[in-house]
Amino acid sequence: MDLPQPEGPINAVTLLGSISILILERNYIENKGSDTIVNLALAWAEKYQAEHPEVRISVTGGGSGTGIASLINKTVDIANASRKIKDEELSQAKSNGVDPVEHIIARDAIVVIVNPENPVSQLTLKQISDIYSGKISNWSEVGGDDRPIVRLSRETNSGTHVYFLETVLRLGSKEDKTLFSMDTLLLPSSEGIVAEVRQNPNAIGYDGLGYVPKDLKMIAIAKEAGGAYVLPSIATVNDKSYPIARDLYMYTNGEPTGIVKTYLDWILSSEAQQIVADLGFVPVSPDSSS
Repeated sequence: MDLPQPEGPINAVTLLGSISILILERNYIENKGSDTIVNLALAWAEKYQAEHPEVRISVTGGGSGTGIASLINKTVDIANASRKIKDEELSQAKSNGVDPVEHIIARDAIVVIVNPENPVSQLTLKQISDIYSGKISNWSEVGGDDRPIVRLSRETNSGTHVYFLETVLRLGSKEDKTLFSMDTLLLPSSEGIVAEVRQNPNAIGYDGLGYVPKDLKMIAIAKEAGGAYVLPSIATVNDKSYPIARDLYMYTNGEPTGIVKTYLDWILSSEAQQIVADLGFVPVSPDSSS
């Protein structure tokens, strides 16, 4: 006959297991959102975990809208966004008991790119707007060859798409309702735009500075006709001469505490901001955080 086993050791094991899970949760950061930021966030996470092996950081992309939606749904600790949170997203967050707090973690230039075979090397903001709205449909209208323009864009869930729509197509006017031309090809990733521009001499696309390889041509951009044409770089973003530049964000639910605060403080350190520069983005000073 088997004797009953004492419950003490079993309860102790269960208790230890529960404690281990709690410790793991406290040392785990879920980070999701912008595809523009994802490579930078992965590089940060890798470096930080190497220095703090007790911390685990999960980084995934999916777009700024996806990251912010996850923050609203309380399924992430940090949402990455290449645009500011929208008013309607703020309202949804408040309704769900979430208080999004914004942190500027880097800056970026949006680069307009073409195939290196394309002779066009400079455009005004208005010309780019007219290309993407469909008013200009042939490269010969902007000094190029007699070829149809193939327009490439990120998908609508992308923060880069939203920023480009508001800043370039609509030239910063909140009253302007200009939309992308119906024949614009929407691609799900920065890499997809780069690949298409590389193989299509008629294509025009846009991407974050950190994603543009050296074998593609970057367009010099003037704010207006007769103005100076400026190429994107860390220097021209910082001196504000390049006209399509933006802040990059991380959002938390309320002011961060614990390991999330420690991690965000490290992201604004000189060590982490050097990674920003190494990947082709523009560093911010620690005083730039919000």
